[in-house]
Amino acid sequence: MSYRLELQDIQGNLVRAYGRYSYPFARYFFLNIAALEKGRAFVGEVAKRVTTATHWPDKASQPQCTLNVGFTFFGLYRLGLPMRTLQSMPEEFIAGMKDRAFLLGDRDMTRSEADDRDWDKHWDPIWQGNRRGDGFDADNVHIWISMNAQLKAEGTAEPVDALEEMTVWLRGLCASSEGGVRILATNGRNGDQEYHAASAVFRDLGGMLLPTPNEHFGFADGIGDPVFKGQYPPEKEKIAVIGRGKRMGNGWEPIEAGEFILGHPDESQEVPPTAVPTEFMTNGSFMAYRKLHQNVTSFAEVVGGEAERYAAVMGIEKPEAEVTLKAKMCGRWPDGIPLAVAPTHAEWKAEQERLGLNDPDPVKALTAQIAYLRSPAASDFRYADDMMGLRTPGGAHLRRANPRDYLDPLNKPDGDNPNATTALNKRRRILRRGLPYGPPPGTPLSDESEQGVTMMIVGASLFRQFEFVQQQWIEYGLDFHQGNNTCPMIGGHEHHKRFAIPGDGAKGCPAYVMSSLKTFVECRGGDYFFVPSMTGLRMIAMGIVDPT
Repeated sequence: MSYRLELQDIQGNLVRAYGRYSYPFARYFFLNIAALEKGRAFVGEVAKRVTTATHWPDKASQPQCTLNVGFTFFGLYRLGLPMRTLQSMPEEFIAGMKDRAFLLGDRDMTRSEADDRDWDKHWDPIWQGNRRGDGFDADNVHIWISMNAQLKAEGTAEPVDALEEMTVWLRGLCASSEGGVRILATNGRNGDQEYHAASAVFRDLGGMLLPTPNEHFGFADGIGDPVFKGQYPPEKEKIAVIGRGKRMGNGWEPIEAGEFILGHPDESQEVPPTAVPTEFMTNGSFMAYRKLHQNVTSFAEVVGGEAERYAAVMGIEKPEAEVTLKAKMCGRWPDGIPLAVAPTHAEWKAEQERLGLNDPDPVKALTAQIAYLRSPAASDFRYADDMMGLRTPGGAHLRRANPRDYLDPLNKPDGDNPNATTALNKRRRILRRGLPYGPPPGTPLSDESEQGVTMMIVGASLFRQFEFVQQQWIEYGLDFHQGNNTCPMIGGHEHHKRFAIPGDGAKGCPAYVMSSLKTFVECRGGDYFFVPSMTGLRMIAMGIVDPT
């Protein structure tokens, strides 16, 4: 019997990655609460419009614009939650993301706090001002509201009118609170934006602007999001779980719901601890919101420069060297085909041909790519049969973010373990939500322009899931025999600038070390949020969160 979740009580963004459901636009608002009762009344009105996780039987049943809401620790404090409830929240949630900057690699660990007081000067003003005081400050972020919108018309990069209508409604709701709740209009590098706008990366294909699955470095993104029990109807789960669940024994199984949704058994067969009362946190989850800026010029220059040497060493042309280096750094070719499936340039080209990803009609090629990325084939691969990293380098981004069966304790250095499972990885999985952000389609990009990825990482435990992956696998390399080398794509490279690509002596392919890496992705701010259930929202609004 399939596991059943109370989908009508769970916020929709916890179960769905809206970008996969034809929502290529988003607006993220951050609000401050100045008055308790008006804050509760505001939450009560917002709850009436929140999009739940209830299944959509068809496209016609989908809302044109979704809405979801979450709260920082200080947001819950300002809404009058009892002290006993607040004190039993997880330590990392109470502290907030800024306080965890050393752990996350957002601060230079070689500099003391006394010598680095302005470490967050590159953050957006809204995040620089956040959490500087006691929770009552007027510039503290208390509430996160997310709106995701469908496309207005095919071929245009415009959202449906419902997005602006929802925005007008939110402004009016804040105005009616008479200062009790207000939108913090300090988003963006200059601190002059009412909200953080995000959208899929659009391409002009034959005069039509079409959303793509790519981010600004040119890679297909958001492919292997984990599948957990109760997330899909049984008939869809059988397909979706392949490559995205947990590999156990003879096949793939969905991950336990408690890894992502509070109040349900997790992979340890325990219900994760929650603050009291348990009814308040059940069917909710935690989210790390991170605005990640992409230095596109630095990325292009470093890869281009390294490709000159790589081409000479390998005896290949520079274009092949460049795309191969990108694939080695990421773990996938730019179109999303994994190195584990097509490890060489020739095999990649053959796979492209087989899948129709290189169709001369760019619209057909994009359609084929999206179909492939949504299929099990894009996620159904292993690393235990490549322990030396000859196909996918051990330090590649994809391998660090999700090691799959690489960490099975029975694995041998030569990879002779056909029964390897994901048993030691399944408790570190995270749900990825969010969209890229950037200027209008066709605008030239540089390190100085505003573009990147809005990352919203969801899990039952910020510490065990997001923080562990970020610290131990992205910023450290010991589990992958990489020493101090960080992730080549999103790691900090102020001090460690190397990325090793193993050689294959059997094929006459020498090893190669990229040695001029720069920090290609910079955090521009964020915080930790609790995303309550519908029951939790109503308890907040009514002021009946009772820990006794």
